[in-house]
Amino acid sequence: MYVLPEPNPNHLLAALPADERARLAPHLEPVSLALGEVLYEPGDTLRHVYFPTDAIVSLLHVIQNGASAEVAVVGNEGLVGIALFMGGESTSSRAVVQSAGGALRLPGHLLKAEFNRHGDLLLLMLRYTQALITQMSQTAVCNRHHSIDQQLCRWLLLSLDRLHGNQLNMTQELIANMLGVRREGVTEAAGKLQRQGVIEYSRGQITVLDRAQLERLSCECYRVVKTETDRLLHYTRRQDE
Repeated sequence: MYVLPEPNPNHLLAALPADERARLAPHLEPVSLALGEVLYEPGDTLRHVYFPTDAIVSLLHVIQNGASAEVAVVGNEGLVGIALFMGGESTSSRAVVQSAGGALRLPGHLLKAEFNRHGDLLLLMLRYTQALITQMSQTAVCNRHHSIDQQLCRWLLLSLDRLHGNQLNMTQELIANMLGVRREGVTEAAGKLQRQGVIEYSRGQITVLDRAQLERLSCECYRVVKTETDRLLHYTRRQDE
């Protein structure tokens, strides 16, 4: 039987009361998520939810010609697969692993059963969903009104918030696909940040050297998403993390 570590590496699971965690724990399966792995495609019937521990998953919308753009990122603050308890069973987005790492996988019917107990998990999942909707809405605004430079800063900050260190393993081509922009635009924006001493980029690895400056260069979209996420999920933050 799997035993949840303390402190739990996923904030949603950590925020559950002990009795609810105990009911879910035997069914949580530790899995490794590889960079670029697709957890589900648009229209797939969802069978599991994933609680990332140190992986990051991108939710992307794909248009008919195959082009895509990221609408949200999910890390250790949340879960992948909200359609299961929202009643849709499937979703129009694609879930792709943006940063390799671990997750805890749970059969969807067990999450729904706990959700239908109308206990703390229900409230927690609804608050998380509201935070995710805020991120999606703000991403849409950002993609329409802000420069690639600002979008890149926002994207880097959201990714950093879901990792333990200051490094991301990510190619510029993959970032361009996430943002739905040309690779040349990302190359130019990343070059500016590197010349300013904000990041260091080498062979697919981005190291953030000056987070404070990165936040100053970002648009307000990052702060809006972070403020709302912290407000809705404040009780998932542990003092020892």
